[in-house]
Amino acid sequence: MLSFAKMHGLGNDFMVVDGVSQQIYFTEGQIRKLGDRHRGIGFDQLLLIEAPQQPDVDFHYRIFNADGKEVEQCGNGARCLARFVRQMGLTWKHKIRVSTMKGIMDLQILRNGLVSVDMGVPMLEPEKIPLRYANQETHYQVTVDGISHQFGAVSMGNPHCVLTVDDVKTANVDAIGQALTQHTLFPEGANIGFMQIVERDEIRLRVFERGVGETQACGTGACASAVIGRLQHQMSQKVRVYLPGGHLHIDWPGDGQRLKMMGPAEFVFQGFIEL
Repeated sequence: MLSFAKMHGLGNDFMVVDGVSQQIYFTEGQIRKLGDRHRGIGFDQLLLIEAPQQPDVDFHYRIFNADGKEVEQCGNGARCLARFVRQMGLTWKHKIRVSTMKGIMDLQILRNGLVSVDMGVPMLEPEKIPLRYANQETHYQVTVDGISHQFGAVSMGNPHCVLTVDDVKTANVDAIGQALTQHTLFPEGANIGFMQIVERDEIRLRVFERGVGETQACGTGACASAVIGRLQHQMSQKVRVYLPGGHLHIDWPGDGQRLKMMGPAEFVFQGFIEL
């Protein structure tokens, strides 16, 4: 029997598994079955917490999308990880350091119950996103079904493409998101953000996630939108990003600086399942 918890960060939902005290290996097929919202647990991502792989971190953190593919990063998931390891007694620390496929993250559980995540320095060079463009630009161009779109691109440990729209309510998220996440410009795919700038410190955002589809919230997507908005001289350092599931606070001083994200993480239930 496998022990797990169901958690969410602003409606972006996860199956969280303790791989420290349980020995577990997931196949892609098992993850797809578990992620089925009618016949399984149902989730956007499965989070697997493992013992540290290096001496200066507390845990290793792996993320699998509902399609079974392992991905590099998940900001909402990182906040849930921090709450999970505390509640399950895997650590008593309030400041937690974890490694991922793309580096190290510092997490802090705050007194108000929110979780702060140091997301590191956003990567803007096309080869690091990765994006098939020769030079780094503030605005890139892509054509979908004969229509040209401007976008910004950044890696927050995973690739993001951010389009500015007049109104997120009327944005064609499914069609454009599906086309862009598989576009040849993005050799590893990308998460596609649709950003409506309300004020210099306020964004409304919808995200089509690679391997998942549109989600209630995307932590790295919120970070990416704040970065692109600031690079395009439309946003201030501290930004509230409103997603369908709620809002996050993003603080990014600018190019070459580390970005911090703050928001909630909630338990839904705990359970056991046979694989």
